[in-house]
Amino acid sequence: MSERKVRFAVVGCGGISGSHFIGIERAPEAELAAVCDVNEKRAEEYGAKYGVKAYSDYAKLLADPDIDVVCLCTPSGMHADQTIQAAEAGKHIVCEKPMATQLHDAERMVEACEVIGVKLATIFPRRMSPSSQFVKKLVEEGRLGKLSLCSGYVKFYRDQAYYDSAGWRGTWAMDGGGAMMNQGIHTVDLLQWLAGPVDSLHGYAQHVLRDIEVEDTAVVSLQFQSGALGSIEATTTAYKQPEHRIVLHGDKGTVILTGDDITTLDILGEQVEIPAFEPFAVVPDGHAAQIRDMALAVLHDRQPVVTGRDGKHSLEIILGTYESQRSHREILFG
Repeated sequence: MSERKVRFAVVGCGGISGSHFIGIERAPEAELAAVCDVNEKRAEEYGAKYGVKAYSDYAKLLADPDIDVVCLCTPSGMHADQTIQAAEAGKHIVCEKPMATQLHDAERMVEACEVIGVKLATIFPRRMSPSSQFVKKLVEEGRLGKLSLCSGYVKFYRDQAYYDSAGWRGTWAMDGGGAMMNQGIHTVDLLQWLAGPVDSLHGYAQHVLRDIEVEDTAVVSLQFQSGALGSIEATTTAYKQPEHRIVLHGDKGTVILTGDDITTLDILGEQVEIPAFEPFAVVPDGHAAQIRDMALAVLHDRQPVVTGRDGKHSLEIILGTYESQRSHREILFG
């Protein structure tokens, strides 16, 4: 007899929810059981579309015994309370980025899930790409040698109309930040995942061109625990630029990820070919990989591949940058 399927509910039927619906549909071990949205009409539309139960009341969804996992696709400022409510109801959680807008909220989320004994996964789909996995292995095997300079670049273009299109965009309360928190968090996460934990930083984060509360441009200087130095540049004002780039330099080699393609790979004394990876689109393929991983984690009672504690690391860097901007000082991590 085949294993039972893990039953998922998608909470918040906005743009990113589509990747979660696709991920649940693709996973042989998962099935969609319900949808939830505060807009009752939208909830009913999605419920009818997928042939599942529809809720506009989150508390009622959490009381449904037919749901094992909730996917939180709601505004960032709601994630902490919604995660804790789900944990208290015995549900596992897949949480969109950023997991929270304040570090103490992320800590509350992680602690609640650990104490109650439910699983918390944070969405970082760029870690799932074959190219990222390959670069991670290069670093772990020491193929690049001792890392010296490791940087991330996030150069999006979002005009004022983008921020004006939804009341929560560009606000501290619900967006939690701007170019670094919303657009840049995946690159920040990937950089620290590949180059290792950050010891200290000094940053600037300001709204230079857009009429918003949060930053549209940020520059950060980093010192990694390994001794390597690095930087992050993040903006939503760069017209027609590559959106993501990671550059890692070591004493034996250099690798550059542009988007999710390895565009440079040079290792001292080696003839290195960039592998021909299977096609991979971060959205939705990365989400699909993480959702299937959560289903398997539930079935086999293990931790998901990107846990809540993992999700905190990039948040520490981003919030540390904001604190550095406010205090005009270097931020040290314990």
